[in-house]
Amino acid sequence: MPNKIFEEICKQLNLGELQQTPTPLKGGFMHKMFSMFTSNGRFAVKLLNPYVMQRETVFENYAVAESLEKKLEAANIPILPSLTFNGTKMQEIDGQFFYVFEYFNGKPLKNDEITVEHCRKIGQYLAEIHSIEELDAPYNRNEINIDWDFFITKMEFANDELYQLLKPIRDLLYETQAKGNAAIKNLPAVVTICHNDMDSKNVLWNENACRIIDLECLTYSSPFIELYEMALCWSGYEKCDIDFKLFKELILSYKTSGGQFPESWETVYYSSYGRLEWLEYNAKRALGIDCGEDEKEMGISEVKETIAHIIYYSKVKDDILNCLSTL
Repeated sequence: MPNKIFEEICKQLNLGELQQTPTPLKGGFMHKMFSMFTSNGRFAVKLLNPYVMQRETVFENYAVAESLEKKLEAANIPILPSLTFNGTKMQEIDGQFFYVFEYFNGKPLKNDEITVEHCRKIGQYLAEIHSIEELDAPYNRNEINIDWDFFITKMEFANDELYQLLKPIRDLLYETQAKGNAAIKNLPAVVTICHNDMDSKNVLWNENACRIIDLECLTYSSPFIELYEMALCWSGYEKCDIDFKLFKELILSYKTSGGQFPESWETVYYSSYGRLEWLEYNAKRALGIDCGEDEKEMGISEVKETIAHIIYYSKVKDDILNCLSTL
């Protein structure tokens, strides 16, 4: 990444003189994060994906997220908010949109580093976020109607490895899609402020102190789905090996901290099907659709991982629901 954009950022926002070439930070499946040293200190810069910024409602969505971010700040939730310059959080230079943050000297936990205490803290913080504002309103989520046959056909000629992975789960994809579309209609009519992506990669730790990052997805959503998906991610779902002790501790901490449980965990199980949208997004990247050439390899990698998650999630359904029935 050339220094020019970062030099312009420093100049436009009066951040001081750039001291060295900014270095990429780990993560960033959609956007690109950099650590930037200047004469005024150290900052983190998030360069927003130009293809994402072309979406029809993107600026409206970011505006909502920024307003909710301020509510989390006011509630003393341990977040890492974007900095404001001239009354604006999102910045732009020559068509490149970006956010700037103070640098927090922490790192996300690896799967084998997550403990019961971490899960208890995350359950508490999640309950505190959900308690900031609760609305009696239906969970409005568009149904997923992905043409999986399109991707399977495309992969047959573009990437045989992905084709061989997608074809055997065709029926599972359509079944998961149909059951998810039906289940979301039966969720309780309540929404709260939700982070929507508060898994372990989006919480930075420095010993016992932590900061929640990636706040661009903040919106009003179903607290029950977020609680459930958080428990999955923090207990080992992403490595296809759920530790049900961690799973239970996060959920119980949430309840102890004032959070509410859904009437039907099975409805929540089927309503948690956003991994299908992530698979679609990365299948497009793997095929070079609506993305830069530099994103294709990441798309291929994420397709493989997401397929493994979809298969595993189906296999452990009974184990998950049996565990939840004991809470």
